[in-house]
Amino acid sequence: MAKDKLNLLRDILRGYESCLVAYSGGVDSVLLAHVAHEVLAGRMLAVLADSPSLPRRELAEAREIAEAHGFPLRIVHTREFANPDYTENPVNRCYYCKHELFTRLEPIALEGGFAVLAYGENASDIGDHRPGAEAAKQFEVRAPLKEAGLAKGDIRALSDALGLPTADKPQMPCLSSRIPYGQAVTPEKLAMVEQAEGVLRDAGFREVRVRHHDQPGGALARLELGQAEIKRFVAEGMMETVSLQIREAGFTDVILDTKGYRR
Repeated sequence: MAKDKLNLLRDILRGYESCLVAYSGGVDSVLLAHVAHEVLAGRMLAVLADSPSLPRRELAEAREIAEAHGFPLRIVHTREFANPDYTENPVNRCYYCKHELFTRLEPIALEGGFAVLAYGENASDIGDHRPGAEAAKQFEVRAPLKEAGLAKGDIRALSDALGLPTADKPQMPCLSSRIPYGQAVTPEKLAMVEQAEGVLRDAGFREVRVRHHDQPGGALARLELGQAEIKRFVAEGMMETVSLQIREAGFTDVILDTKGYRR
């Protein structure tokens, strides 16, 4: 079944004749970029948007994957943090991020003669709260994974079959998603979150979120880990050591969310 969808994806991409892929280094966009390059070769380009909302280790991994799998990659610097509609962090914040992204990608596609802009929305995203999809619609950005009927499970299975290193990679939305809606998003807050999540990743945890909460007297870090990883965190008595390191990132208080990791 997934193989049939993969062949349909190839047919869809082949029909584009040329394609610019909005690339992040995540599960969906890696598969899309890999298959687009397989089908279109030099008539595709992956473009990655760099801003304070992208962790440095994610940027490095995205570059390494592109190099290892041979597809061309260009990095652009987006300016969503110059837009107060974004930094005020409304519930449709992602719309402004994607609008900025596609605003930057459109002229690159025109200059390079790429007929289609594509991004990694998939069939599992249907029905989710995804303001970015509205921006994609406005810019006529295609979602070939969704068009091929590929859900997240299909994408992971195909990634594994194709030897892509992201097959079992946890979902990694941008760092701005760690700030509750209505609390301002700033590069300084995201740097704190990135450093705090780095502490947990360096300790061997994979499913990680550090939520930043403004509170009187300083910022609270709320740690989310996968259920199995919570057990390890508690069993090994890691709270004291981790808290000290996370406070070095600028947080005043640190708590563990016992409900665990959520997207």
